[in-house]
Amino acid sequence: MWDIPTPESDTVTTFRDMGVNAQICDALERAGITTPFAIQEMTLSVALLGTDLIGQARTGTGKTLAFGIPVLQRSVAPTDPAYADLPQGKPQALIVAPTRELALQVSGDLALASADMGLRVLTVYGGVGYEPQLEALDTGVDIVVGTPGRLIDLANRRALDLSHVHALVLDEADEMLDLGFLPDVITLLSKTPETRQTMLFSATMPAAIVALARTHMRHPMNIRAESSYDTTMVPATAQFIYQAHDLDKPEIIGRVLQADDADKMIVFTRTKRQAQRIAEDLQERGFRASPLHGDMAQVAREKALARFREDKIQVLVCTDVAARGIDVRGVSHVINYTCPEDDKTYVHRIGRTGRAGASGTAITFVDWADLHRWKMINKALDLPFDEPQETYSTSEHLFHDQGIPAGTKGRVVDPAPPAPKAERTPREGSRGANRSGGSSRGSGSGSSADGQGSSERSGDAPRRRNRSRRRTRGGSAVETPKS
Repeated sequence: MWDIPTPESDTVTTFRDMGVNAQICDALERAGITTPFAIQEMTLSVALLGTDLIGQARTGTGKTLAFGIPVLQRSVAPTDPAYADLPQGKPQALIVAPTRELALQVSGDLALASADMGLRVLTVYGGVGYEPQLEALDTGVDIVVGTPGRLIDLANRRALDLSHVHALVLDEADEMLDLGFLPDVITLLSKTPETRQTMLFSATMPAAIVALARTHMRHPMNIRAESSYDTTMVPATAQFIYQAHDLDKPEIIGRVLQADDADKMIVFTRTKRQAQRIAEDLQERGFRASPLHGDMAQVAREKALARFREDKIQVLVCTDVAARGIDVRGVSHVINYTCPEDDKTYVHRIGRTGRAGASGTAITFVDWADLHRWKMINKALDLPFDEPQETYSTSEHLFHDQGIPAGTKGRVVDPAPPAPKAERTPREGSRGANRSGGSSRGSGSGSSADGQGSSERSGDAPRRRNRSRRRTRGGSAVETPKS
């Protein structure tokens, strides 16, 4: 493997200067994209030649176009005369992503860049029906983007033929490793030609990913666009670590949402139930919030993410499952409602803000029970927050740190008044009331099981006498005294 250092030239380079297809450049320019980011500039010169590569850069730096442009440019559209020499309708490229949300985001970027090329891009993932995906594969596709499980299912059904793939991309490879997808990835690699171009992109490079690259890649170039520290941390993101009480966290979030620079916010939780509860709490406080977690139907998850992109909701409360797949512009704040499990989770969570050169704010709440875990994260990332500051929704430093106007409360609507209790009236035949409406509790009268008064329980009837029982003791009968 060879390392390519970061270029230090200040000369502005455009995609056209790098030899990118004019149709791709036209489509990107319509979206206001003309100059590449560092990882894109370093990658394109290598990837466009068909060379295997490992791209390592911090999250949010534009890795999708770094591999997406070479994949598109080296694919042949059905309208091209050269397409007649290819197996008709079979995928020419495969992009594997760890989550549904990331697969959809990659497909969206590819569709944007290939708008003038006529290439057919299909996204496949679990949680939805097979029929539309099977129909699209039967009709013919050029590029497939999907999650490992559904890709293998379709391949086992013989609906997805990967034997003609010329390019394979593993996006967020370290996340696939963390989610246990490594065996599935190896299975997918075995179904593709050995002569393919393989591109692997990852924010971190654990030993298992390095071993995967050595086994399944041919003399890959290792491209790192920044220093080892910058590959994990986002320089444009201001980080705040607060030791906070769990019951006070929603109030803190409500006040941060009204800070001077607050725009869209993502709140990460540890569990799905917690995400649902916090989203409902923020809604009750008057904020436009929505949950995003694995218990939601895929259609609901896609709708929530679309509304977040369209600014119809301000807060997305989600679990780590969605952490890698959310690429939304304008996210000003990321809040870790609970301390992340480890340093990698922390990096991926806060990477949802400060994307593509923008600035952002990351706030992490640390419970007293999680102090040891946070200290390990702090040490692993060499951060200066070994002792989180004890913080409450009324703390002066919170208002100062976050630019919250004085007097701001954690809600924008008044809490709903409690519903008045309905006056209980006795019902005829109900338990505890006789036919005349009087209570039978503590009296000798009442109602029978069928709601009709019985003479045995009326005031004129004598009480039933206790019956005597006979039992034996040591083989002889004993008379039980009457009570």
